[in-house]
Amino acid sequence: MKFNTFSIKQTKILTWWTENSPYKDYDGIICDGSIRAGKTVAMALSFVFWAMETFNGEMFGMSGKSVSSFNRNVNFWLIPALKLRGYKVISNLSEHVLTIKKRDSKTKKIKINYFYYFGGTDERSFQFIQGMTTAGWYFDECALQPESFVNQAIGRCSIDGAKVWFNCNPDKPLHWFKLEYIDKAKEKLYYHLHFIMDDNPSLSEKVKERYKRSFAGVFYLRYILGEWALAEGIIYDMITEENYYESIDNEFKWECTRYIAIDYGTINPLAVYSIYDHWDVAYIDDELYYDSKVMGKQLTDSQMADKIEELIKKDPQRVERIIIDPSAASLKAELRARGYLLKDADNDVLVGIRRTASAIQQRRIKINRRCKNMIAEFGGYIWDSKAQERGVEKPLKEKDHAMDAFRYYVNTIMAKRIDGRM
Repeated sequence: MKFNTFSIKQTKILTWWTENSPYKDYDGIICDGSIRAGKTVAMALSFVFWAMETFNGEMFGMSGKSVSSFNRNVNFWLIPALKLRGYKVISNLSEHVLTIKKRDSKTKKIKINYFYYFGGTDERSFQFIQGMTTAGWYFDECALQPESFVNQAIGRCSIDGAKVWFNCNPDKPLHWFKLEYIDKAKEKLYYHLHFIMDDNPSLSEKVKERYKRSFAGVFYLRYILGEWALAEGIIYDMITEENYYESIDNEFKWECTRYIAIDYGTINPLAVYSIYDHWDVAYIDDELYYDSKVMGKQLTDSQMADKIEELIKKDPQRVERIIIDPSAASLKAELRARGYLLKDADNDVLVGIRRTASAIQQRRIKINRRCKNMIAEFGGYIWDSKAQERGVEKPLKEKDHAMDAFRYYVNTIMAKRIDGRM
């Protein structure tokens, strides 16, 4: 594992708790800012260095959005990095604990501490840490963890001298972590450092430019500029003429994998899309859009399936999977009975919007101009301003059925490809 020289801000993270630091008596550190700014590497190492220098025989807590994300984002590189520095690390995957040992440079005796890691997945997550007594906590992606979990974890840090580490990317300006921790950092005695990509010496200019091309709109403000920005206006304002096409030939289609994406509706419109995925680019090639209010008649599930089959049979190519609204239980049963393979869509709305915006920005999505209802919805798909007044970030639920089907596909089938470029 190769590490470049640490930047000035990374060095501040690594040393803020040391004897000669003016912040040594603070209760914790907060690092926020853009993605790929080098926060995580320095934060996790600093946390372990401090814990092993200060304590012996204690428990510590660490958490991410989920256990799997913490393993991927932190443990994957933290364990070998510690071993390179002379620490002995024993990983117990079933108990989610790292046992870390190091010989004390002064006493020459072996120190041992226990680092338990958790997923702050939802409001119930705080139950998993009740009763713990810890000497410190490291929060990775803390803005994605529930406030109840973070507060409970801080409350577990009751050993004398305990400190906390917070690491996150920005979210909306009224996010609870921004209001209660960043804005009150001095009051709470937390050392606050804000990062941008230039604070990461391991990133080349070419890589930085690639990241900048990957985001647009509010996601550019948050992930590239590191701002706690408000999501407002048109959601997919990055779409341009380059995202549209007139036709693709049949020979090219056979080089693609074909999917169908469905947003289910009875009273609301049924939106169905035929998609040809050429790995680097997905082509939204044809649509079925049935609005019962306009047509004056609601369809049964059998009638919906008939219309979906009509769309499918326009082309002879086999459909690999139908990506469908998870709540469409009766339509799913009807389609399965007809022999189609289905996959429930990943319906994480905000993550799906972010991925879809990135796919559009990267020109990895092309839309046939005959998909008129989808094209029409782009102009009216906006952030809900009334919800934002309550501190909630979500799209306005009007004329969004094509947008939902579109998002289902990107978030379910293209997620790993898009995230791999970020």
